[in-house]
Parts: sequence; C-alpha cells; structure tokens
Amino acid sequence: MPEPLAPGPCGSCLSRPPTQQKTMNLYAYQGPVRDALLDWKLNGRETAVRWLLDASMPRICSEIGSDTLLLPVPMPLSRMRKSGQHHAANLCRWISDELGCGWQWELLRRRGEQPRQSTLSGQARRKNLCNAFMLSDDHVMQAAGFASVCIVDDIMTTGATLHYAALACRHLGLPVSLLSLARTVKR
Repeated sequence: MPEPLAPGPCGSCLSRPPTQQKTMNLYAYQGPVRDALLDWKLNGRETAVRWLLDASMPRICSEIGSDTLLLPVPMPLSRMRKSGQHHAANLCRWISDELGCGWQWELLRRRGEQPRQSTLSGQARRKNLCNAFMLSDDHVMQAAGFASVCIVDDIMTTGATLHYAALACRHLGLPVSLLSLARTVKR
C-alpha cells in the first residue's frame, strides 16, 4: 500500500500562515500513486485512483463533514474539451457520493486562460495564477446552508493553484480547507 503523508503543516505554512484553515494531502506523488494518477489523466483509466480514494476515505471522513461544500479547482475550458474530463470535479463527485456532502463545479471559476502550471517554475506558477480565480455571482447562493468549503485538486505541487483558489473563496465567508489526492515531495 502506498505510504500516506503525515498530517500537519509544512515549514512554509508555519512561517507564512495560509488563507485556508487546513490542507489535506492524502498521498505522496511518487511511485504507484504517480503511476495511477498519470494513467488516469493521460489514458482515462480511473480504477487505481478510485482505489486510492477508497483507501483514504476514513481520513477524508474524519476531516470533511456532510455540511461541507466541495469545490473542484477550475480547469480551463480548452483543456477540459481536449481531455474530455475534469479530474478535480470527478474527485468531488466521488467524495460527495461517499460522504453525502454537496459539491458544485460552477461556483469557483477560472478567469481567462493561463499557461499550464506544469511548464512553469514555482515563482512563475504563483505569478501565473494570482488573478486566475473568481466566484461566479449567479452561483454564490449555492454555498448557503454549508458550514465550510473544501477545494479539491488531484495533484499539489507548489500549492499556488490551491492558494489562489482559496483566496477567491474567502469572499463566501466560510472556513476554507484544501484537499489534494497527492502532493509532490521535494527531493
């Protein structure tokens, strides 16, 4: 079984407290976890990713309540059309099915098109996304009745994407947490 990441803040979060209340990274993005995610993202095979999610469900259940609204990190429409999938939305749907919490894929939106994060350095990633996310005015009411928001992504590298998504969501007036299936590990 893949080695889960230990809970707790990283050194960067200790020195500069983030916008979100907590960040949950379920696995290290290496070995079989990396292989499973790449197979899902590149070939559409979800079996291994679903197994990873099922194996981590006890931890997810202890962190996310039924009164939490799950929001996927928005994907640029051009990439969604090309791949035919919205991976973060799929994760939200699967978690929601298991926990009975809500999820909404149109509340958090991407503003314009930005270059792919995977092609950029850490500093360039932060600059690339500083104004990339916004809340949709016609869907803000869909957050009513929820006690908190959890932004979901498949892979966390520098944390820039989730950080700027969390900044956009603070206007909801709800506690914000972050969840990634896997987190890259510095070598």
